[in-house]
Amino acid sequence: MKLVTVVGNRPQFIKAAAVSMPLREGNEELLVDTGQHYDDELSTIFVEELGIPRPEFELGIAGGSNSEQTAQIITALAPLLADQRPDAVLVYGDTNSTLAGALTAAQAKIPVIHIEAGMRSFDRTMPEELNRVLTDHCSDLLLCPCETAMTNLQLEGLAARAEMVGDVMVDVALQMRPRAAANTSVLELAGVEPGGYILATAHRAANVDDPQRLAELVELLLAVEGPVVLPLHPRTLARLEAAGLLGRLEAGGVKLLGPLGYIDFTALLLSARAVLTDSGGVQKEAFIAGVQCVTLRDTTEWTETVECGWNTLVGLDRDAALTALANPPSSARPAPYGDGHAAALVVEAVARFAA
Repeated sequence: MKLVTVVGNRPQFIKAAAVSMPLREGNEELLVDTGQHYDDELSTIFVEELGIPRPEFELGIAGGSNSEQTAQIITALAPLLADQRPDAVLVYGDTNSTLAGALTAAQAKIPVIHIEAGMRSFDRTMPEELNRVLTDHCSDLLLCPCETAMTNLQLEGLAARAEMVGDVMVDVALQMRPRAAANTSVLELAGVEPGGYILATAHRAANVDDPQRLAELVELLLAVEGPVVLPLHPRTLARLEAAGLLGRLEAGGVKLLGPLGYIDFTALLLSARAVLTDSGGVQKEAFIAGVQCVTLRDTTEWTETVECGWNTLVGLDRDAALTALANPPSSARPAPYGDGHAAALVVEAVARFAA
């Protein structure tokens, strides 16, 4: 079977690290990097660290609004798919690259395989939610990370196309954990000790594009007791500089770092007291690592992490965030996303689909 796989951001590179190599043992796969990832150098780091095959095609598309970026990716992908004529197109997650890959393939009557299908936050103000729903409804094989996703698809009339495989990010987390745990250099760079800091990430437009909400985010980070380590997404860095708030974070003692590769970020995650984030992927990575998460959003697609007490949704409510950080979760932590063998189930499902 010949597949074109479309990736474009950090979580998709991580997922491809689990799937691409076993998939290529019995199939021809061509990896397309749309360029949506915010840092070309960091994309290269993910390839080198995680053993992802180097993309056969790089579209070089970045920036613009969600609609503009999606349109540009579609425009670039259409002739590529016409030339390559794959048997299927595989997409991951919920980004503009995901939707663009699915729409382009569906319009060309090429079957679409969606990994991480069925996730829902039920918040249509999130661009990612629109991307998830639309991608699922134009896909032919829906590979789900958890039972909640299967239920969501059943309620939307898509159960016949859905299969439960687990979450391929668990595969990568378990494989890479020993390397990350042995990595102390990034903690030394940040000047922190294991268990003695909060790891924070923020990049969602809803939190960083509005100057008032960005100011609320800054005040929340400054109110946290103890060191806060903040690897800065370039989008967030630009917004902080434009709003004149970067210096306030620096003066307040927040430890600012540049974008990090998977190993460095996971090393910080594993040794953190807790995580503050607005990222869907980081919520799940924290849960897998057994680290408390406080999410700077009002909704989440990873509802299991909240239901079992390891994740608390606080929006940008400073007091709610501080209260959540003061109340660590219980020791009970189920495994709703599988046991680290999701990639093998993905390959098996693709083989059945091709038969």
